[in-house]
Amino acid sequence: MSPLSEYADRQLEQMLDDYQQRRNTLADLHQRLRSLTATATSPRREVTVTVTHTGAIVDVSFDGPGYRRLPPKELSELVMRTISAARDRAVAAAAELMSPVLPEGVDARRLLAGQVDFETLAPSAGPRMAGVIRDQLDR
Repeated sequence: MSPLSEYADRQLEQMLDDYQQRRNTLADLHQRLRSLTATATSPRREVTVTVTHTGAIVDVSFDGPGYRRLPPKELSELVMRTISAARDRAVAAAAELMSPVLPEGVDARRLLAGQVDFETLAPSAGPRMAGVIRDQLDR
């Protein structure tokens, strides 16, 4: 086997190992995101809301008698503000989980808000590769 062939084999093995490691990291991230919830409680503790990482409401509870004294419109606004606070916490927690696996310079909160340009994530020039691999592909 030629030295170039051995080198190429080592590079390929390294790429496959890197792929498996990244896949395992992403599988773990996926599981952690799926189980993520965030909870917020109104300032006077009348209402507590729990949401998933996608912002889906999974629980709303009314604590004590205080919420009964609120006019319907105020109670509705309080519930909506509490939902918003829970969703903000969920986004912050999801962003914290995602940040380590995102490409350099990609803001996880902006990504989750749909504010990251697709070109940033998947450049039309192709994936980033080690110089030696790019050189081999360009031959």
